[in-house]
Amino acid sequence: MKRSKMTETTLYRERVLAEIDTLPDEYLPFVLRLVHTLRESIALKPAAASLRQGWSEARQGISYPVADLWDGIDAE
Repeated sequence: MKRSKMTETTLYRERVLAEIDTLPDEYLPFVLRLVHTLRESIALKPAAASLRQGWSEARQGISYPVADLWDGIDAE
């Protein structure tokens, strides 16, 4: 039987939380910093790669009107 992605994600979440529960409280700030840094590093493209892509697109004449760039962005 094949597990659903949701079940797999839930199992990983449970295992990670179980590991964290075994740590002494004084280590929790370091774990939080580690998780935060990991999330940020995988969520964003490296600046150099982003700059290379933007420069390449600019040289090819690929551009968008500024007004279009704000479509779908809701400021709160």
